[in-house]
Amino acid sequence: MPEGHTIHRLAEDYGAAFTGTPIRVTSPQGKFADAAALLDGAPLESADAHGKHLFLGFRASEWVHIHLGLFGKVNFGDVPAPPPSDTVRLRLASPVTYVDLRGPTTCALITDDEKRAIHARLGPDPLRPDADPSVAYRRVSRSRTTIAALLMDQKVIAGVGNVYRAEVLFRHGIDPYRPGRDITPAEWDAVWTDLVGLMREGVRNNRIDTVRPEHAPEAMGRPPRVDDHGGEVYVYRRADLPCHICGGGVRPPGGAAPPPLGGPDRGLV
Repeated sequence: MPEGHTIHRLAEDYGAAFTGTPIRVTSPQGKFADAAALLDGAPLESADAHGKHLFLGFRASEWVHIHLGLFGKVNFGDVPAPPPSDTVRLRLASPVTYVDLRGPTTCALITDDEKRAIHARLGPDPLRPDADPSVAYRRVSRSRTTIAALLMDQKVIAGVGNVYRAEVLFRHGIDPYRPGRDITPAEWDAVWTDLVGLMREGVRNNRIDTVRPEHAPEAMGRPPRVDDHGGEVYVYRRADLPCHICGGGVRPPGGAAPPPLGGPDRGLV
């Protein structure tokens, strides 16, 4: 499932491609056809993201709410657009650009009130200027749940997924199995500040990089990481590989296979 930096990058890309331009809105698959017909010909006025939720704003109070889930894909291209396949839930097309949405968990036309309700159910997002990290810490500091699971709970902090949670905890030497209530205010401030910086870099580069400059491939004389998730990381998907810091094999906390840390992202709505 895409992490929050991907959704914020998509909001930027949709906005740059379509804001202020009357666009053709269609649903070749048919599941969004009625809403697409209402929006067809209207300009995109804004694009907004909160955690893993994307909102495309049309006219005064009409929003397309998109959650990609596990299988959703977004593909941009130049016109002329090829004939859409019957898997395309939503196509937007301007005179120069088109974008296809396939397989989202959610693609729905919602009102301002419904959008506000979604924001209210989500925790603060490190990539949003209105985020208040103290709101997340109040929930963390009262919980016996592991910090690893809390970082994945979208009601606590929105946008963090498997990669960012593993990497930020490693970067700060925090045991993922520590209960949230044992995380100090100073530790939380450091984790939050680091997430803000790392995720902003993720938006800029459209990939996750978490290693410090001294541990980058060119600095260490090692080959770059090759992975579908891209990016240079310390521990994510690096079990038994040499640690960039100490040289020992990367292993789960405790050495043996750990218990689940919280499973898939929780609280997605």
